[in-house]
Amino acid sequence: MRWDNLGNLGESPSALFGTDIVSRTVDTPEFRGITFHEVRARSIVNRVPGASRMPFEWTVNPYRGCSHACVYCFARKTHSYLDLDTGQDFDSQIVVKVNAPELLRRELAGRRWRGDHIAMGTNVDCYQRAEGRYQLMPGIITALRDYANPFSILTKGTLILRDLALLQQAAEVTDVGISVSVGFLDRELWRTVEPGTPAPERRLNVVRTLTAHGIPCAVLMAPVIPFLGDAPEQLRATVRAIADAGAGSVTPLVLHLRPGAREWFLSWLEHHHPHLVHRYRTMYGDGAYAPTWYQRRITRQVHEYAAEFGIGPTRPGAARKIPSTDAAPGPTGAPEQDEPRSPAEPTQLTLI
Repeated sequence: MRWDNLGNLGESPSALFGTDIVSRTVDTPEFRGITFHEVRARSIVNRVPGASRMPFEWTVNPYRGCSHACVYCFARKTHSYLDLDTGQDFDSQIVVKVNAPELLRRELAGRRWRGDHIAMGTNVDCYQRAEGRYQLMPGIITALRDYANPFSILTKGTLILRDLALLQQAAEVTDVGISVSVGFLDRELWRTVEPGTPAPERRLNVVRTLTAHGIPCAVLMAPVIPFLGDAPEQLRATVRAIADAGAGSVTPLVLHLRPGAREWFLSWLEHHHPHLVHRYRTMYGDGAYAPTWYQRRITRQVHEYAAEFGIGPTRPGAARKIPSTDAAPGPTGAPEQDEPRSPAEPTQLTLI
């Protein structure tokens, strides 16, 4: 495994980790087959590359790799920088930055830090199963609370409810934005395409619980999977369930297949839905994104259902409680799809 020159997703191209790296293969039922690589990071607050055009500038990612094992995960490519494969290794070789909380506290106290918004869940899920073992997020949230630093979290994990009291405390002193990812309700699809995640209804219960305890929660309806999760009745049922859970907004996002994720997803498709392989190759061609006309159709339908059930879309960054800016129009980073121009011409919204 290579620990140097990890130049992606805002992390410095210099060596990020020291030499005291401990690798543990855990054989308990919850973590069977997973190897944790415990490292001491040299930095934890990472600047987002300017070309990404995300609505935030800084991220914290305490983990690399993800036991959620979502076959479409756009972050799979990052494992190739460690000389690991973007398929099984991404799901089972998890890098844990064990000093993340203490390092974050030190960086927040630095004279150069200006208290900018920090986004989490931008690469892999900070509430994946490894968090149950390492418990890094309580220390991270506590540091952000103590410095009244605004932050946001995107997750599929129900473990976030463990930190409800800390989130409430942080929300009393700064802006806290929480979004939960729920792309569909189909349990058979969920079992095969997101095998390591909590079931969709359990994620919706997270939305319900957070909202009931005074923490507004948005839903990223992602991904909408062509030909498997995009029928009008499926979209309507999902939006209705999101509304019933009390979400403040719903933001649809069509499946995108970046290098690393593309190969793994197509392999999954050949195994589970071979009749769709040709349709996917035709729809996506050599690119990562579905055609604009398809994205707009899905977004229009979701917006219509959201209006029917009394919730709506939101501007990019609003779910993370990032103040609006007068940024120039154009691609908006991950997933680099068009922002909405007007109600008459709906397009895909941003990922995070």
